[in-house]
Amino acid sequence: MTDPMERRNRPALALHVPEPVGRPGDEPDFSHIDVPPAGRVARPDVSERPDAMRGHVYELIRVLDADGSAVGPWDPRLDVDKLRRMLRDMLMVRAYDDRMYRAQRQGKTSFYMKCTGEEAIAVAGAHALDREDMCFPTYRQQGILVARDYPLTEMMCQVYSNRGDKLKGRQLPIMYSDRAHGFFSISGNLGTQYPQAVGWAMASAIKGDSRIAAAWIGEGATAEGDFHNALTFAAVYRAPVVLNIVNNQWAISTFQGIAGGENTTFAARALAYGIPGLRVDGNDALAVYAATRWAADRARSNLGPTLIEFFTYRVEGHSTSDDPTGYRPKAEGATWPFGDPVERLKQHLVKLGEWDDERHAALIEELSAEVRAAQKEAETRGTLSAASIDFPQDVSTMFDDVFADRPWHLQEQAAEMTAELEAARK
Repeated sequence: MTDPMERRNRPALALHVPEPVGRPGDEPDFSHIDVPPAGRVARPDVSERPDAMRGHVYELIRVLDADGSAVGPWDPRLDVDKLRRMLRDMLMVRAYDDRMYRAQRQGKTSFYMKCTGEEAIAVAGAHALDREDMCFPTYRQQGILVARDYPLTEMMCQVYSNRGDKLKGRQLPIMYSDRAHGFFSISGNLGTQYPQAVGWAMASAIKGDSRIAAAWIGEGATAEGDFHNALTFAAVYRAPVVLNIVNNQWAISTFQGIAGGENTTFAARALAYGIPGLRVDGNDALAVYAATRWAADRARSNLGPTLIEFFTYRVEGHSTSDDPTGYRPKAEGATWPFGDPVERLKQHLVKLGEWDDERHAALIEELSAEVRAAQKEAETRGTLSAASIDFPQDVSTMFDDVFADRPWHLQEQAAEMTAELEAARK
């Protein structure tokens, strides 16, 4: 047994609590972030053994250089029509976000979350997947729906929880769901998308289907048990799934170091499970596309899952309920060293001679008009501020879509409610 006097002479134990580089009032400073040259990272064959590409979890895959040229082995060599469509979708997401953010501030909905600065991750990723592949998104992947031509009016009705909402107001605004567009119901419990996606992918393989799954979570959710459970099943059974981590530096008001980002990259977590890991410039639409297609091709070839970390920055607050100036330097997003994904793709098209400022401005105006028209149509079906007066909700729907065969006690309650509603109308 250690002598008490000897123990008192030992150094006191202490814990390390990660701290962000900047706090409110500080000047934004990203000098600690390495910005590697585009085109430096090798592109292995999709059949490469995971242990032979360990270095990829520490590198950063980049395609677009400072001049807007696509360089290196990861250049997906997309045709200009695809590039213009991706630019259009990213601009549409930005216009939609701005319109819905203002709607929330006007009291037309209770809640909204923007994805400013992260548009390339969802849009380019969606274009790299097949339209029939099932996506398990988090709440900043509205670009998947836009890229798959989901009607804006229906997205807005869900945000407003109005009479046009297919989910009948049962989901938090922005938690869309549509099976036909391969968009699995968003879960408010962080990290659950991963085991759901792995399970769906395993079921697809068991049925002999050809569709794969893809999932997205933020870097903060990698600290959840669901993350590790999903990776275990995905690795053991070689599930045909693409597992994406959107490292946007902040999980609500907690910076990425709290989830382990100070110790190593998030992509490096793939090493412990024996699966490939890629680390990608999330503000480079071409790099996002190339990495996603590589992982999708691997999954479709029965070679198993891939873990991809998209390195990006959350320009806006976590949600309309969050004030980021309370925990980070003001306007920090404007100094992010990897730039704006929309501007970078625009610059690339200009470099190719396939775009210019005039066409860009015209497209922004066209998309703004389309979003305004969709909003006008959606609001004819109600908003939060008008719902209780001009657009009364049919409360009897509370009994729908809960059980395949409604139990007797709910049948009695539904009948009682119907009788009371009819009496109230007389």
